Amino acid sequence: MMRSARGQTFLLLFASGALLPLALAPFNFWPIAIPCIALLFYKLQHQNVKQAIAKASVFGFAMFFAGVSWVYVSIHEHGFIPAPLALLATALFCLFLALLFALPFALSALIPQTSASWLLGLPAIWVLSEWVRSWIFTGFPWLYAGYIHTDTWLSGWAPIGGVMWLSFMTALAAATLAQLSSKLLGKKLPIQLGLKVSCAVLVALAISGYLLKSVNWTQETGKNLSVVLVQPNTDQNKKWSTSERQSILDQLQEQTEAHWGADLIVWPEAAIPATPKRARDFLTGMDKAAKVNQTALLTGIPTQDWSSGRYYNSVLALGTARGQYDKTRLVPFGEYVPLEGLLRGLIRFFNLPMSSFSLGAQDQPLLTVAGEPMATAICYEIVYPDLVAHISREATLLLTVSNDAWFGDSFAPQQHMQMARMRAIENAKPMLRGTSNGVTAIVDHHGKIEKQLEQFSAGELSGNIRPRAGQTIFSQTGSWPVVIMALLMCGGLIIRRYLRRH
Repeated sequence: MMRSARGQTFLLLFASGALLPLALAPFNFWPIAIPCIALLFYKLQHQNVKQAIAKASVFGFAMFFAGVSWVYVSIHEHGFIPAPLALLATALFCLFLALLFALPFALSALIPQTSASWLLGLPAIWVLSEWVRSWIFTGFPWLYAGYIHTDTWLSGWAPIGGVMWLSFMTALAAATLAQLSSKLLGKKLPIQLGLKVSCAVLVALAISGYLLKSVNWTQETGKNLSVVLVQPNTDQNKKWSTSERQSILDQLQEQTEAHWGADLIVWPEAAIPATPKRARDFLTGMDKAAKVNQTALLTGIPTQDWSSGRYYNSVLALGTARGQYDKTRLVPFGEYVPLEGLLRGLIRFFNLPMSSFSLGAQDQPLLTVAGEPMATAICYEIVYPDLVAHISREATLLLTVSNDAWFGDSFAPQQHMQMARMRAIENAKPMLRGTSNGVTAIVDHHGKIEKQLEQFSAGELSGNIRPRAGQTIFSQTGSWPVVIMALLMCGGLIIRRYLRRH
C-alpha cells in the first residue's frame, strides 16, 4: 500500500514537472506554473533530507526533459550521434540538471515543519535552486520560473529585483496555494493569519508591479538609429565547409548591399565562417563599403590571437563602428570540451566545428556605434542576468547575436528570445537580437518585440532604435539582494528549529 502511494506521488510530481514548461515560451500559459510548483511544495512537507531530494529530483527531471529536450537535436542531428545514444545523452543531461535543481531542497527538511516556515522557506529554497544553476559548472540558467512574467504585471518588478525576484514571487504564490490546499484538504479551518498576510502581499505585489511598469528607469539620449538585422538562414551542416564559404560570404554581401547608409547593420553569431586572416579580402571590402556609406557593421566571427594561438567567438566592428567583443561564457561541448584530453576525438560529438574557443577577457571595452556604447552578449551569454546587468551599466543599447540553428525546429529559440526580452526589461534598455535563422527581432526597453523576422527564412529586418542612458536598480545590484534574502530566510529558519529543539 505504501509503495503504491509512493508511486502515485512520484507520478504526480513527474506530471507536474513536465507541465511546468507550458508556462514559458512558446506556449506562454503562465498560470499553470503556480499549481505545478505548489504540488511540489505540498509533497515536500514533513519529509526527511533523502525524501526531499528524491521528490525534487523527479519533479526536476520531468521539468528539464520536457523543457530542454531540444539538446537532442544538437546531439543527434549536428553531433552525428545515433538516435538511441542521443536520447540517452539527453536523459543523462536532464538527470544531472535535476540533481542540481533538487539538492538545495534538502533544506526543506531542516526548517521548522510549520505552515509559516513553508510559506517563507520553500520560495527561498526555489530561488537558491535557480541561483546554484546560474554558476555551478559554468551554469545553465534555463527554465527560471520568473520568465513566466515577461508579459504580466509582475514584470514591473524586474528592473528592481530581476528575474529571480519574479521567481520568488511565483514560488510564494505556489507556497500559498500549497498551504491553502493543505488547510482545505485537512479541513483545518479557519485560515491562519500567515496565509491571509501572504495573499494580501501577493495582491499588493501584483498591483505595485503594474504601477512600476510606468516608471522610466532610463532616459533617451536623443538619437534615433536606423538599424538592419541580416538573417542569412545558413544551413548548419554546410556552414563550416570550405567549399561553401564563398557562397556564404556572397550571400551576406548581397543581403547587405541594399541597406548601406543605415546607421547600423548586424550580422549574426559566426556569420563569417572563417577567421579574419582567412577572410581578409572580404572584410577589407566590407569595411571600406561601410565607411563610404557611413554605416556601422557588426559581424559575428571566430577570431584568433596569434601571439597565444587562442581562438575566440567574437563580434567584430567594421565601418564606423569601433571595437571587438570576445565571448566570456562558453557552451560546454559546443564551444569547448570539458576534460578535452580524455574526450577529444572519442566520438564525432566531441569534435564539433569551432569547439576549441577560449574565454574572452572580463570587463572588455564596449563596442561603439554612432557614438553610442553598446553592450554585447553572444548567444548563451544573454541568459545570464547578472552578466548582462554588469556589462549594460554604461551602455545605451543591448546587442545579442546567436546561431540557434543548432536546435532546429524546436522551442529553444523561442525560450532564448523570451530570456533576451527579460534582459531588456531588467536593464530598461532597447535590444537588437540578430540570429542565423531566427528569432531575429528589435526589442524596446520594456521588453516588447517591435519587429521580428519569420524563422527559417533569409531576410533583413529594418527598423529604428532609440538608445537610452541610465541604470536600473537591478543593473547596479544584480541578483545579490534576492539571493542574500533567500539565504537569510533559510538560515534563520534552520537556526530557529535548532534553538527550539535545544
